[in-house]
Amino acid sequence: MQAATQKSQERASLTAQFGSHVAVGREGELLRPGERLRNIRTRLGLTTRDVEAFSRRISKAEENEDKLFSLSVIYRQSFGGLLRLFGVDLTKIEDHQPLMPLPNTYRSTFRAAGDNHAVSFPVHFDLGASLNGTNLLSRMIRLWGEIPIALISSLDLEHSTYGFIGFKDFMMYPFLRPGTFVQIDGRSTKVQKGVWRTQFDRPIYFVELRDDEYACSWCELDGRELRLIPHPCSPCATRFLPFPGEAEIVGRVTRIAMLLSSPVQEAKVHIAKCAGQL
Repeated sequence: MQAATQKSQERASLTAQFGSHVAVGREGELLRPGERLRNIRTRLGLTTRDVEAFSRRISKAEENEDKLFSLSVIYRQSFGGLLRLFGVDLTKIEDHQPLMPLPNTYRSTFRAAGDNHAVSFPVHFDLGASLNGTNLLSRMIRLWGEIPIALISSLDLEHSTYGFIGFKDFMMYPFLRPGTFVQIDGRSTKVQKGVWRTQFDRPIYFVELRDDEYACSWCELDGRELRLIPHPCSPCATRFLPFPGEAEIVGRVTRIAMLLSSPVQEAKVHIAKCAGQL
């Protein structure tokens, strides 16, 4: 009788704090957070008395009475995982933050290591692929694997393609240095026309050419002729290509990852050495 009363109090306390969110069980039944916690406790072989005793011990050691902290320790659940039982998903924090821009520059934070999600990421590069030419990242990778890392989980792997600016590609230098990784939105394949106030406003496109060659530059489309426009400071000249016969727009570049602390030549040597160690 006392155990049943403690179970009831446990459920009532948790429900009062976090509401009445429900989840679907394996057989389709609706499980409230308290019931899901009870199932976890049962699988661990704990009684409500054990939980209460452990909670007091943790509260005394930490000098606080945070119930979620104690339950996270006792139930062997990450803090974020425990909150998800009550309908609070901490991983969505970073999804909403970009939608609410701040007027001042600030330091961005990433998800705690305990809440990492497994994402596809290159684990074996094709060393036969040349790093001198611009290429799609998928063509340079021999094997993709599941790696739980918070920073990589921010990549839009489902809707985007990723490219690499070759070490001999100075088309957009110094705006895009050789060795830069770019994120490409494959849904934006039409060359936009307009008057661009700054080079940041002008769309950059990733273009597939003949013989598995790629280019990354500003573009202009004049009838059936595609012009690849280099950066004004680049040593490269404008390229004129029949379109779509000899060129295809892979997509628009939406993000870049570029080394700024070292000159281009130093970056080339450094990355080439790293590639040789893979």
